[in-house]
This record gives sequence, structure tokens and C-alpha cells, in this order.
Amino acid sequence: MIEIKNKTNEKAILVALNTRELSKETVEEHLDELEMLAFTAGAETIMKVIQDKDRTDSAYYLGKGKAEELAQLAEQNEIDILIFDDDLTPVQVRNLENLINKKILDRSGLILDIFATRAKTREAKTQVELAQLQYLLPRLTRAWTHLSKQYGGIGTKGPGETQIETDRRLIRTRISMLKGKLEKIESQRQTKSANRKNFIKASLVGYTNAGKSTLLNLLTDAGVLAENKLFATLDSTTRSLQIDNNQTVLLSDTVGFIRKLPHHLVASFKSTLNEVREADLILHVIDVSHPFFEEHMAVVDQTLKDLGADKKIQIRIFNKVDALEDRSRIDLILRKYENSIFISAARGINIGRLKEMIASCIRESFMEETLELDIVDAAMVPKIYSLAEVIKTVYEDDKILIQYRANNISSNKIKRMIHGQVQTGT
Repeated sequence: MIEIKNKTNEKAILVALNTRELSKETVEEHLDELEMLAFTAGAETIMKVIQDKDRTDSAYYLGKGKAEELAQLAEQNEIDILIFDDDLTPVQVRNLENLINKKILDRSGLILDIFATRAKTREAKTQVELAQLQYLLPRLTRAWTHLSKQYGGIGTKGPGETQIETDRRLIRTRISMLKGKLEKIESQRQTKSANRKNFIKASLVGYTNAGKSTLLNLLTDAGVLAENKLFATLDSTTRSLQIDNNQTVLLSDTVGFIRKLPHHLVASFKSTLNEVREADLILHVIDVSHPFFEEHMAVVDQTLKDLGADKKIQIRIFNKVDALEDRSRIDLILRKYENSIFISAARGINIGRLKEMIASCIRESFMEETLELDIVDAAMVPKIYSLAEVIKTVYEDDKILIQYRANNISSNKIKRMIHGQVQTGT
């Protein structure tokens, strides 16, 4: 299938392979998402090509015949770049570049390019550079083909290595240095997290462009960039959310997830994604107006599982209800997915009810407990007040008896806090 559009500016052909494992509609939707990625990176999609083939060709991805056809299309339409929806091997990239004589980019390379453009803070820039270098390392054959000749004989041993070997060594050194920088950043983040451990933490997660940043801005006046582009924000932002007179939640926005997210990128953003691991409550934001929203949900759920955060309390927030054409689906979706709600972050629809749901999740499973503290641990009392509803406090000689009501999350926090005091002997 070939679809041609009249566009100007930098031109791209998008390419996908249909091995019949997925429906035609799904493959087309994947290409639509790739087009959005290309737009976010600054490219104009002129043409989409889908090749039906039983399996991937190891040398040319699509097969040599189809690659030669792409070369003709690229030349006829003055194409600048060809973007493939799957990751290409270094051999495939080299063969395609030699045959087509245009820039060749795969999905991971495109996502990394977007992340490099979007990175603003020191942490994000470090994370993206690390992911880019890890992606580039096995693909240096493409970048340095013209410098790869090595002469034999006297005087060429040892330091007389090829340019590609030199660059691989330099990249490995740089990767090691960046990992060290990220370890320091992670240590600083853990220090900040320790200061927040007495608060209940909620994390906004979702497929990219689902509306997480818009919702964070609405709930907390965070002022985070929110626009109709993929990966509008990369850095985790944490703001205070007042649920009611007695309850404050620390709400964090995180980088959006996407299918086929490069594993190097996930590994590099480990410290940022720790906000999800450390959350007490997951707020899963879903663009319900998207025709493939359930596939997007599955991608997010799998990513949460990979992060070890799939067992946490979760509210499914079906966003953009104002853009949903078939309103009859609302009741069906609510019955299918428990603990869910429909909202519009852009128009402020049902936000009061969302806050009530968050408060309800926090309050659920409340239990009453009585805690005995030594008088030397009196400094712990205000912290317990911040986490629980204290029913009674009694001071007896060298002891303090505190009767409180708290949910499982807060109760566990109090127990860990008290246990830490005992451990450190304070």
C-alpha cells in the first residue's frame, strides 16, 4: 500500500512491514503514530509505504526488490529521509543507505532525536545522551564507513587502530562517565525523596499525548508545558495537591510511554521513572477518544509491570471525553474497568469527582491502631499527625500512647518511620 500526500518542507517516507501478525488497521495506526513522531521531530510525511511480507528480510528489512522501489520513489519525490517503524539492524541500515542513498532512520532513532530536542534539564540531557550513545555504539559502521580502512605492517600495531575502533572506545568511556553522573543525580533524588517520605505520593502515567501535563496543570497550577505533540515534556514534575482540609498529596507527572520504546531510553530514564516505583497511587491517564486507546492502555500496563509498579492502587482516568464521538461507550467502559472515571482535563469536566475518587482511594481500608512511643521520640508525634487522623494522644511518664486512624498506605509509612527511628537508635 502506498499513500501519497502533497507536502512541502523537509520530506520523509514512512515505511512499515506487515507480517500478518497484526491487522491491516493496526499496522496503519502504527504508521499514523510514526507520522506524529516525524511531525514532532520536524519532518513532513510525503508518503507511507506498507509492505506485506511473511518475515523480515535480514539484509534489507523489506527485501531488495522493495528497497530498490523505495529508492526510485525517494528520488522521484525528492525525499530527504526514510523512517522505518521497526528497529533496523546495523547491516540493514548500511545496505539501505548504500542502495537508496538517503538518510535512513528507524523508530528508536527517531524517538531519541525527539528526546534530544525536548531535553531541557541537566538530568534529562544526561539521560538522553546516554541512551543515544548506547544506541549508536553498534551502529558506528554506518557513521564511519569512509574511515574504516586499516593498513597492516610495521608501525600500525597498538595505537594504529581504525577510526571506528577509536570512536567505540571514546563512546564507551563517555557512557561510563554519564552513568556516573546519573548515579550522583539519583543519589540527590533519593535525598529529596527521603524528605518527602512522610507524604502520600501519586504518579500520573499514561501513553504519550494522553493529557497528563494538562491534568497536572489543572489540579496543581504547575505551569508545565502541554501541547498536542508527543513527548512534550520529559522531566518529572512534582507538585502539592490539596485533596481536602486534612489531606495533601504529592502529585508527579512522568515521561509518556509509547509502544516500542527503546530499551536504552527506559534504562537511562531509570531515576525519573523511580517516581512511578515510589508512588503510593497510580493515576493512569488515557485518551479515550483515540481509536486504539485499549492498546495504549496495554502498553502502559506492561511498562508498569516492567517497572514493578503493576500491583499499586490505580485509578484509570479516561481523558478527552468531550472528544468522544460515541457517548454510548461510556457505560460499557466504566463496567469493564473498575475504579475508573471519565474527565476532560482541557475543559475541566468531572475534576471534582476525580478529586473525590483520589481521596476515597487514600481513605479506603482505614484502620485504627494504637502506638506506644518512648518520650525521647516525641518529635515523631507531629509526623504521625501529618499522616493519620489522630484520635487520642496520652502522655504517661516516659511513654506516649497515640491512637490513630489511617489507611494502609499511611499506616505502613508510620510503621516504617517508627522502625527507622528504632533502627538508628534515635
